[in-house]
Amino acid sequence: MTAATLARARRRVRPGRILLHGFLIVTAAIWLFPLLWAIYTSFRPYSDTLRNGYVSLPSTLNIDNFANAWNQAELPHFYLNTLIVAVPAVILTLFLASMVAFAVARFSFRFNLALLMLFTAGNLLPPQVLIVPLYRLYLLLPIPAPLSDNGYLYDQYLGIIVIHVAFQTGFAVFVLSNYMRTLSKELTEAALVDGAPVWAIYRRVILPLCKPALAALATLQFTWIYNDFFWALLLMKSGDKRPITSALNNLQGQFFTNNNLLAAGALLVAVPTIIVYFALQRQFIRGLTLGSTKG
Repeated sequence: MTAATLARARRRVRPGRILLHGFLIVTAAIWLFPLLWAIYTSFRPYSDTLRNGYVSLPSTLNIDNFANAWNQAELPHFYLNTLIVAVPAVILTLFLASMVAFAVARFSFRFNLALLMLFTAGNLLPPQVLIVPLYRLYLLLPIPAPLSDNGYLYDQYLGIIVIHVAFQTGFAVFVLSNYMRTLSKELTEAALVDGAPVWAIYRRVILPLCKPALAALATLQFTWIYNDFFWALLLMKSGDKRPITSALNNLQGQFFTNNNLLAAGALLVAVPTIIVYFALQRQFIRGLTLGSTKG
């Protein structure tokens, strides 16, 4: 490229675009600053922070905070608790939501719109409104022994799974039903003409085409359920059954909190969600961008 061409390219740069790029850079830096600060703090020994202050250059960096957080917070145990809740909840949510979305999106019946509104209306209700009735229900509703060791939903993994499925299904139905409406109806009609039952159409025709949307929803649902602390704190009495978010409490003392240790624990807690995102990254991005263009 000649000097004259470069000069013309520079003259074409508009001030508005420069301002836009500058604004985006500043916004990204502000958004990333807490994460970068947590990473920086997690590698500093607390003795160095105590001596020089938090806003200072470190004299040494190591991974001792990560090792101490892993052992003191008993993270492997709480990771398992979270997986026991999150994995079944995500699978059940997507399974139930996909069936409802399939019925709403692919078949026309009298209460089609009302059914969709019923499922999505639950997302408009603040969870705090249901604290008292849910607490009483979990203490009074009898559950068979194989599903509960105390005869009730309270203080049980099943109770946390049920409440997550109930609250997340509405959003998943809304997303999947809108996505399924973008699929050609000729697919369903051709399968019906060939004599395929409804279950076969759902399982063999529609679900394979919904993989990007299901992957995007699985990533979001797993992140939301994994990060939940409200329901576990309310409906779990036993501390050893609570999810990973409660493990960070084990790193806080009654009179003193090592913030460097807490930052390391928070980063370790965030690792599974990052793994899930990268594992489903391609499908997740496809699910978010599908429908943005025509043709």
